[in-house]
Amino acid sequence: MSRSTVDGVDVVSPRGEIDHDTGRLFRAALEATDGWGGGRMVVDLSEVTFMDSTGVNVLVTAHHAALAGGGRLRLAVPRGPVLRVLELVGLDGVIAICPTVEEALAD
Repeated sequence: MSRSTVDGVDVVSPRGEIDHDTGRLFRAALEATDGWGGGRMVVDLSEVTFMDSTGVNVLVTAHHAALAGGGRLRLAVPRGPVLRVLELVGLDGVIAICPTVEEALAD
């Protein structure tokens, strides 16, 4: 998992699987950003190969935390099964999903 800041926007880039075993680390990485308290935050999902309900719950919580402080969360580049999970649970209608990190940063 890596974290960077681009033009004042926190970008968190998890890798591999986000599930019960890794969800706590994913949440901690998001909580450590300014976006958690109301800034802008992008989660780059391009290297995530699997996500279960743990990951979905972390994203929903991060979305609410950002909104509560006047910020926002954007998701970037979810692929294959990860995108399918986001669509199945309806998260694509709640959190903006962008095809590139650059578009998520510009949004």
